[in-house]
Amino acid sequence: MSEPARHSGLGAHRRPGRATGPHGRPADGRSPGRLARRFAAAFGAALTLFTAAPATALPAGGNIRPAADAAATAEYPVALTIETVTPQLAVPNGTVSITGHVTNSGKSALKGAHAAVRKPASDKPLQRRSELQGVASRTTPKGEDGTELDSPQYALPELKPGQSLPYTLSVAVSDLGLSENGVYELAVDAWGSTADNPRDRALGIARTFLPFSQGGTEAQPTKVTTLWPLVHAPVLAAQTAADNDQTLPVLRDDSLATEFAPGGRLYELVDSGSKLTGLTWVIDPDLLDAAFAMTGKYRVQKPVSEAAGKPAKEDNTVSHDASPAAEAWLNKLRAAVAKSGNQVIALPYADPDLASIAHNGADLTGMGTALDKAATAGRLTVEGRLSVDTRSDVAWPYQGYLDQQIAGIARQAGSSLVLVNGASMPDPDSVNYTPTAVRPIGNGQSAVVADDTVSSLFQKDLSTPKDQTDAAQRFLAETFTITHEQPQNQRGLLVMPPREMTAATAKVLAGALQTATDKWLAPVKLDALAQSAPDPKANTTVPSSADYPTQVRATELSADALSGTDTIQRGLDTLMRVLTLPQRVRGPFSAAMVRSLSTEWRTQAPAGDNYRRGVGKYLTELTEAVQVPKKTVVTLAGNTGQLQVSVRNDLTQTVTNLKLRLTSNQPNRLRVGKDEDLVLPASQSVTLRFNAEARNNGPVTMTAQLYTTGPDPQPYGAPRVFTVEVTSVTNGVLYVFAGAAVLLVLAALRFFRQRKRHGGRPHEDGDQPVGDGPATDGPDGAAAARPEEPQEPEATGPDPAGDGSTGGGPAQTPRASSPDGRDRATGDEKVGP
Repeated sequence: MSEPARHSGLGAHRRPGRATGPHGRPADGRSPGRLARRFAAAFGAALTLFTAAPATALPAGGNIRPAADAAATAEYPVALTIETVTPQLAVPNGTVSITGHVTNSGKSALKGAHAAVRKPASDKPLQRRSELQGVASRTTPKGEDGTELDSPQYALPELKPGQSLPYTLSVAVSDLGLSENGVYELAVDAWGSTADNPRDRALGIARTFLPFSQGGTEAQPTKVTTLWPLVHAPVLAAQTAADNDQTLPVLRDDSLATEFAPGGRLYELVDSGSKLTGLTWVIDPDLLDAAFAMTGKYRVQKPVSEAAGKPAKEDNTVSHDASPAAEAWLNKLRAAVAKSGNQVIALPYADPDLASIAHNGADLTGMGTALDKAATAGRLTVEGRLSVDTRSDVAWPYQGYLDQQIAGIARQAGSSLVLVNGASMPDPDSVNYTPTAVRPIGNGQSAVVADDTVSSLFQKDLSTPKDQTDAAQRFLAETFTITHEQPQNQRGLLVMPPREMTAATAKVLAGALQTATDKWLAPVKLDALAQSAPDPKANTTVPSSADYPTQVRATELSADALSGTDTIQRGLDTLMRVLTLPQRVRGPFSAAMVRSLSTEWRTQAPAGDNYRRGVGKYLTELTEAVQVPKKTVVTLAGNTGQLQVSVRNDLTQTVTNLKLRLTSNQPNRLRVGKDEDLVLPASQSVTLRFNAEARNNGPVTMTAQLYTTGPDPQPYGAPRVFTVEVTSVTNGVLYVFAGAAVLLVLAALRFFRQRKRHGGRPHEDGDQPVGDGPATDGPDGAAAARPEEPQEPEATGPDPAGDGSTGGGPAQTPRASSPDGRDRATGDEKVGP
């Protein structure tokens, strides 16, 4: 047979009689009639096995051996899948169609095999969520899976190892024996033998769940809040580009162009969410800014390792025209969030990683300020881009894991509501039902705790039909059971998919919600759920940091990464003090600083490291655009003159609030004038002249350092160190210095003789030695005259300032000359770019 026979076509076969009930069937799921017909062959095969190996007792109750047995692989070589269940909810007098694949995963061919539906082991539904978990955790055929129905069956041709075939089975709901509303196991098994084992047996099984509703239920529908996240790793860079006097956004890559187009993840998320009501959209404002930036011309950095830290220019970026997909996506999103009953949660701008900051950066002074600004910017951005009211006091730590440190940081950032996963705050075993999601956690905060089992169904990419059906049917089963645990006690449920929910996963979740809505679920926005009365039996204890999962902590932004970001913030603050048009830098750069802390870098660590390095390099580029050009050796010919130092501004705006300070490492040999304030026009340099006074020849190290002016002046940029070579100090000056040295030597000899004459006895009032020189006090009580100390020589050149002062003159001061005609103004830097 080239193609397997189906229930509705050739090869499908019925056998007389129906499978017996749970008390009249064998534990392996076969009906008694078929078991009798197979008994002889099975007995012969068993006898052969027993003579070949020691006898092994069957498990208690006669169940098939579990998968953990050594022979499990050989015993159950068939892998079955259930890929569609139509409809997802069974009704009386209906028919359920099941499709999937049968694959021979063993080492020998299948012989005389078929696939069939099993009738549930009991006509009573599964009552507890623990029973659902019990069914889902089985890996091999068991008697609890029910008995195989005689019809429909799907006859399989001989399948060689590795071969796979699709199957379709349609079963009447009445044949399943469903007696009342509830959730039932729906199983399909394969039965037959293999070439290396002729024993007729169960070869494999696939399971799912089937809710059954006859209507007429009086259960209060469960209020369900579903988070619908729209986030993306940051793409906007700190740089901006100039084009026709307009400031153009620069993106680090063009990945969003695909995401916004039909078929892209972000497009499909909005498309699926637009079909739902009572949805809670959780949006990163930075994504909206990126989309808006792409509605006009924009530039994208070329994929060069150093491009991220360089100013945006034509040679390292690529120009792009406005993206119609980005504009269409924004319009589609605006319409979706405006639907009645929906709510928008504005994450802090760029979705900073609260957990990483709490654990590795809580002591950094800039983190609190960054979070405050991110929260305010997030709300304003979402409201401005989408024209909708938002809620911005909601914290969503990474994957919903919470501890006391994270709760504290969220509270400091103004978050009164925290979204938490059920693994962080599990309910006690004594609570045998599902309590409502909201619960107070102290300090004016409340947690909304997602159901861990339900949310985990959507944590991966549901890209295969099997995974999609597994998740959808389990979601329906879990929520149906939750609603009917306490039919008259309406509770609230939070569904928390991952931030990076895929398009396929979103479609499955949307479809499951639509199936259950108005039957046993009532979708509500987050505000409605948060206002529910907390269950007094629910867990309200926030775990300590010691209980935070180690594997989750391992993905956090490091303390070095956070402190580096904090250092960059301080550097940015310094840069802002000197710019005359700070708004051209503050906006994009401050946003980039917060993007450096994005939660999205958890799953893209190398990209996050590159982004942070790029921001730091770019800040360095901007800061070093205002600098003292390199100097090596400067010659000062004479004892007085001027040192000429240039400061270059390569920025496209004027710089002010700066001063230049020259510091001599040997001020006793070379002294310079006071600090010089300066204003630097855009793309120009200014030359400053500092009066200098030398006392002897030779090299002296000099440091030029820019400082900000005003309160709390800070160093600006790196210091520039150079050497001043002092030459041709006049003989008169040298003679004065030599005379001073001789006087010092004579005074020392006189002091030594006095000490020796008086035995070194100290003065009774101190260490002043007693001698026969002038008394310390004159006869009239005034201080006696001391020997005249040598005076410093006057400058031989003209007064540089023209007013008799010795301080440094202004930048435009003309150069001064000595009597011998030598030029005292020196410098070796090249003025210009």
